[in-house]
Amino acid sequence: MSIHIVTDSTCDLPEETVRKLGITVLPLNIHVGEQAYKDGIDISREEFYRQLPVLNPFPKTASPGPGGFEQLYQRLADQGAKAILSIHISESLSATVNEARIAAQQFARIPVTVLDSTQLSLGTGYLVEKAAQLATAGQSIEEILSALKEQMERSYVFASLKTLEYLRRSGRMHSAVAHIGEFLKIKPVLHMNQGKPVVHRTRTQKNATALLMEWLEQYAPFEQLAILHAGIQEEAEALRESVRAYWPGNDVPVLQITPVLGAHLGVGALGFACISKK
Repeated sequence: MSIHIVTDSTCDLPEETVRKLGITVLPLNIHVGEQAYKDGIDISREEFYRQLPVLNPFPKTASPGPGGFEQLYQRLADQGAKAILSIHISESLSATVNEARIAAQQFARIPVTVLDSTQLSLGTGYLVEKAAQLATAGQSIEEILSALKEQMERSYVFASLKTLEYLRRSGRMHSAVAHIGEFLKIKPVLHMNQGKPVVHRTRTQKNATALLMEWLEQYAPFEQLAILHAGIQEEAEALRESVRAYWPGNDVPVLQITPVLGAHLGVGALGFACISKK
């Protein structure tokens, strides 16, 4: 295809989908002290979540910088791409998309369009998958962007967290707020739609799960639906049976989120990515 689709490793698309649609995934970076890992390449998700509770110092995450994007765009142009659509995690959560924009402005060899997915995890991944399907079908950048904008409005990612500790340690939440939350046994529930991350506070895990199920009821019926988790495969699998009715005739996939996201959300994060039907 003449339009090549690029994304980053937070998209959580299965490797089979990436290969089938010819998508290029640029890995983000995880730093544990002096040790650096490329997300999805140098450390498996299973190994990362086994180590995360005891890692010292706490892992830090970073995007590859404008230079990393420019090198990738150059390589794709060398391979014959005529244009690039680069889709990334919401700018409300990461600097990644802005670094891609800087690289695109500096890269004049072929047109590069950068899109803020307004999402994370499979919320981004579903947009990337759609873009690749449309590019393969021969649609123009303008036609693809129009379809993605419409899909963004119907895309949701929401999840409960076991603790606020990981957000505090990662620097994504003020320390005092995190400590108060732990003292009060608050179970935060994150909700993402159209670039707006919102944290809802519940007092118990039971209440947190009930809120997730309320949102499933609200957004059904679905075009796409998946269960997302961080290091709790058995709990995620146990949830599958209770959500089958929301996507009848389909096998709801259970996917473990990338370590770059898990470093901030922590072991025990559990939720959903979905697209409501039109």
